[in-house]
Amino acid sequence: MEQRHLGRTGLRVSRIGLGTLTWGRDTDEHDAADLLKTFWEAGGSLVDTADVYGDGESEYLLGRLMEGLVPRRDLVISTKAGSVPDPDRRFDGSRGHLLSALDASLSRLGTDYVDVWHVHAYDPDTPLEETLQALDLAVSSGRARYAGVSNFCGWQLAKAATWQLAAPGLRTRLASTQMEYSLLQRGVEREVLPAALDAGIGMLPSSPLGRGVLTGKYRDATPADSRGASDHLAPFVAPYLDDTASRIVDAVTTAADGLAVTPLQVALAWVRDRPGVAAPVVGARNAQQLAAALSVEALSLPDEICRALDDVSAPVHRYPDHDWSTL
Repeated sequence: MEQRHLGRTGLRVSRIGLGTLTWGRDTDEHDAADLLKTFWEAGGSLVDTADVYGDGESEYLLGRLMEGLVPRRDLVISTKAGSVPDPDRRFDGSRGHLLSALDASLSRLGTDYVDVWHVHAYDPDTPLEETLQALDLAVSSGRARYAGVSNFCGWQLAKAATWQLAAPGLRTRLASTQMEYSLLQRGVEREVLPAALDAGIGMLPSSPLGRGVLTGKYRDATPADSRGASDHLAPFVAPYLDDTASRIVDAVTTAADGLAVTPLQVALAWVRDRPGVAAPVVGARNAQQLAAALSVEALSLPDEICRALDDVSAPVHRYPDHDWSTL
């Protein structure tokens, strides 16, 4: 699998990442082992997790599999901290919480360091410089090799990146930002992606298949074994089952038929090759699904197909995103 630099850093990652959101909850150890082995054998390296996935079970399971199945040195492990199970405070970006969470993640993963450590979300109740200092301490202590953020809006990302770049050598530059990005969710193109491109931050799209909807599996009905039929994941899928999404899925399917490939391959290739994208993170239920996603490695969409998909999925961007003099 082709490798790409993560933002403006020397770290290289596979241009498709493996997501582990369901590990330890819906994905058991046997299926996780099949997924990781399939990914590794295809040349994949970037594996993404978080301390809250499965209440820590995702990290624990990944750590167990690294003991004997896949060499640690072959993987780029990305994890996140900052989300908390507190109804009154969803995110805790305090230095104390983040560093304690990192230590706990390392313990569950059974490793001395993570390759990329992300702040899971912006915490409005903690000064941003305090949150970012936790990243500096993690990198300077060797517990994280690179640092990034997740779910930061445009001004938050630009502010964080500028703060870190203001003291080169003392503060660690942001390597990446993880955000939802697909043909069904192009909101990051409004401000986040331009900020990331300007600051040299690599984009790691989550849900690049539109929460599974872009595969076309929901066109006629909801499959019984799909996330859309799951009690705890159905609300996650539901927003992308409207008429607007249906038109985009139809266009993806038409493109796939014309290219003699699958809708999954078209949707994934589109987001993989968007400017600023380092590696979409794909979550698969089993090794067969993952192999189908990894088969996109050989596909590059023709320019006319990309333009057609751009047009049918174009978000509404008006003032101030477009030149005001044309309004």
